[in-house]
Amino acid sequence: MIDLWFLVIAFLWTGYFVLEGFDFGVGMLAPFVGGDDAEQRQSLQTIGPVWDGNEVWLITAVGAMFAAFPAWYSGMFSSFYLPVVLVLAGLIVRGVGLEWRGKVTHPAWCDLGIVVGSALPAFLWGAVFAGLLFDGAVAALVGGAFTLAMSLLHGAVFLALRTEGHVRRRARVAALATGVVALPLGVVALSGIASANGSATGAASATGATSVPAQAAALVAMAVLAAAVALIWRRREGWAFTATAAAIALTSVAVFARLKQAPLPGLTLAEAASAPYTLTMLTWIGLITLPFVLAYQAWTYWVFRKRVALPR
Repeated sequence: MIDLWFLVIAFLWTGYFVLEGFDFGVGMLAPFVGGDDAEQRQSLQTIGPVWDGNEVWLITAVGAMFAAFPAWYSGMFSSFYLPVVLVLAGLIVRGVGLEWRGKVTHPAWCDLGIVVGSALPAFLWGAVFAGLLFDGAVAALVGGAFTLAMSLLHGAVFLALRTEGHVRRRARVAALATGVVALPLGVVALSGIASANGSATGAASATGATSVPAQAAALVAMAVLAAAVALIWRRREGWAFTATAAAIALTSVAVFARLKQAPLPGLTLAEAASAPYTLTMLTWIGLITLPFVLAYQAWTYWVFRKRVALPR
């Protein structure tokens, strides 16, 4: 049960990073790939039907941590209290900007809120998870810069895939530019995760062991990220989006493979877990509810799968 619920939590966080990753990227890029208000609305319409549903993955992931691993939940969120509060502030500001942009006369403040509210979580989640693995501010900055660059890349490819006209062309240029930045950052960040002798506060230092799954996932993530940049250059937008999503997912797998050895310094999964009865009840609840949630969200993406044209 302990291993099962760790995998469930890793899956939920991975889904959040992949889906909210392009939301954050679109939010940051919309004012820059849109030449006027109509093109900016075209960009934001690509995430309009899904962005609030994507945030449910975060709520579910945090809720599952609270129920299944309360010691991990309390230790993580108390250690990174300020970054998490800033993440929540960013999500609130972004949500207000997205909801109110079409209802106000001068949407410039909404645009600023969307950009800042997208950039803060994109950077801070990388810094938080880097802080779980490594000592020092440098590691947190590298982790945050990498997740910020990946969100921009993921969002730019998503815009190129889902829009038409000038926005699509500008999004492709933005994807190439951010790919040039994301690739070296990815090599540095993923090499640190794959390294057996890193200064990890949790996984490596607690056990002195190398996580082979973490190494494999990190190395494959680097290769997939390089392939994504090449696919963007070749104008293969669908495959490029698949590659950026896979790179984010593999990075998450590498991180959680490290955390499985010790989610916090000096704390094992068994010590962090709830009682067996609690985990059993959570399993039944998850088996009943999770398939419906996944099916509904898959249906939503299917319904809104077409390219977004310029608003008339």
